[in-house]
Amino acid sequence: MRVTSQPPEPSPNPALHDPWTGGTAPGSMPAQAPPGAPPTRPGGVVTLALVVCTSVLLAVAWFLSGVFGSGTVLWLGALAMVPLALCLLGLRWVDRWDPEPRSLLALGLLWGAGASVAGSLLVGDVFMELFFDPAGRLEMDLFGAVVQAPIVEELAKGAGVLLIFWINRAHFDGPIDGIVYGGIVGAGFAFTENILYFGSSYADPGTPGELATVFVLRGLFSPFAHVMFTAWTGFALGLCAERGRRGRWPLYLLMGLVPAMIGHFLWNGGVGIFFTDFLSFYFLLQVPLFMAAVIAVVLLQRAERKLTQRRLADYRDAGWFTDAEVAMFATPAGRRRARQWAAGIGRSRHMKQFTTTAMNLAAVRQRIVAGHGSGTDLARETALLHQSHRQRAQLLIGPKPGSAGR
Repeated sequence: MRVTSQPPEPSPNPALHDPWTGGTAPGSMPAQAPPGAPPTRPGGVVTLALVVCTSVLLAVAWFLSGVFGSGTVLWLGALAMVPLALCLLGLRWVDRWDPEPRSLLALGLLWGAGASVAGSLLVGDVFMELFFDPAGRLEMDLFGAVVQAPIVEELAKGAGVLLIFWINRAHFDGPIDGIVYGGIVGAGFAFTENILYFGSSYADPGTPGELATVFVLRGLFSPFAHVMFTAWTGFALGLCAERGRRGRWPLYLLMGLVPAMIGHFLWNGGVGIFFTDFLSFYFLLQVPLFMAAVIAVVLLQRAERKLTQRRLADYRDAGWFTDAEVAMFATPAGRRRARQWAAGIGRSRHMKQFTTTAMNLAAVRQRIVAGHGSGTDLARETALLHQSHRQRAQLLIGPKPGSAGR
């Protein structure tokens, strides 16, 4: 693995000039990193949101304990961890190229498991009172499944995705990011909803084996259902960010909520309305939809890698990165070699940080090139370039004691 130890020397001239667009930007770098360098810890707004969402989740847990008993909720929660683990593994695969901050992923999970469930429970009854017609064609249970649940639950989950969209401009900047945040909110919601379904089945002694059936259907056959629904909302908001149209977020939010609600409606009402048995519904509709979603994510990942390579090439042309470093950051093979090289000298953590900085630079540069960058982006680009300079130096100071160099 070859990386340069001689990046361009920063200019003492504090004037910022963008060498790519001719505008104001960090073409000539100040000698010291400017104030406002990229934070390494969650900001105050994120911390506050985490505290509030944790409190709401504890309130939901207290409510469930009152319904089923605290001991029952604990072991049902352990059972619900199985589909949750599958969802988290799937989302980790989606997010592997440019991982999102853990604090924001935790916020999405907490919102889904707590706030969105609480909102659905509170608003659901009001929705039924306002819109359910006892004399209508739909019975109450069917109305709740195919009308109330898709609308109320997707709105509640979508509010969490929108919250992250608002407070996370630096990281929520594309469709893949939106899919990850929407998916993590959906995974959290499914976790708590599974406890409710498992608890209701367990509390019904008249149907032996009901809990096992529900676990197989919800936990093993369809763990990604809510992930896929809410991923639509995140995907749409990701497009909104990518196109620099954040001021039009209501339109993009609606564009995401509609397919999310339709998917939810199809899942809840597919058997009985469109199909006569579950297996036909599952293999003829749900499995093809899931496969299409996976293919779409793979195509989006490829596009993201190509975009990363183009944006990092801008920094290469300006002398901030070498060809080897661009390949190291922008290709799967390059990253594998970089990890192996860094592990050989005991600096895996430093390589991970260096890669994260490069990915953040690519995202910032894309916003600037696309014409919707802000002064904050320009300052962030300056800080990130300084940070990459320091991280490269840390990588090249030699092997750590006790590590075998390669």
